[in-house]
Amino acid sequence: MAWSIAQVARMSKVTSRTLRHYDAIGLLEPAWIGGNGYRYYEREQLLRLQQILLLRDLGLGLDTVAEVLDGRHRTVDVLRNHARWLATEQERLASLAKTVSRTIEELEGGSRMKMEELFDGFDADRQARYEAELVERYGEHMQEHIDQSKRRMRDWTKADADGFMAEWQAIYQAYAELFDAGVAVDAPRVLDVTDRHYRWICRSWTPNRESYTGLGQLYVDSPDFKAQFDAHAEGFAEYVRDAIAAYAQSRL
Repeated sequence: MAWSIAQVARMSKVTSRTLRHYDAIGLLEPAWIGGNGYRYYEREQLLRLQQILLLRDLGLGLDTVAEVLDGRHRTVDVLRNHARWLATEQERLASLAKTVSRTIEELEGGSRMKMEELFDGFDADRQARYEAELVERYGEHMQEHIDQSKRRMRDWTKADADGFMAEWQAIYQAYAELFDAGVAVDAPRVLDVTDRHYRWICRSWTPNRESYTGLGQLYVDSPDFKAQFDAHAEGFAEYVRDAIAAYAQSRL
């Protein structure tokens, strides 16, 4: 017995777009494709999809899921490493929760916080890792861009920082709507949103064609960035990366 992609999507509560993405990356290929171009799945594929969803629920990335299912890594080893990461993340989030609680007390007129306590729980190591990735990818001249960004942002007020993040959220939402509508990455509407993204980035540093394209690739390669995009839908990070590449090629 075989099920169409629409039937599998309804049964599994996974979108057809996600199933097509799984096929494109070789994670879950259909049993066969009909003359009408529709994908059809049999019992073997449904069992594999169940395993994919179980591993995704544990927080594993698609690359790791593929390695586990293809036998390249023992499941127990992957889960043990992931458990260690979750424990570290739990400690960081607990620290952030305490920081937020103390900030609320401060704002409501309670006890005064030390200024350094405002930043307890924020991951300086993660920021340093992003910077190191950029320098490794594009050379020492990238360090100049990073330093430029820090200089520009050093004198920002809280309103400046809040406005910066609000603009990012608006850009993210605009990309998400275009992605959901299936608009091509080189379409004028997508290029316009990417121009907005480029100008937003330029508020902190000014990338050239190579480094801007690389930033898009970092959105896919970095687990933290990819998780942020894929929280909307599978394949969203790749969509934004390709949009950035199309913009860089045509306008930078």
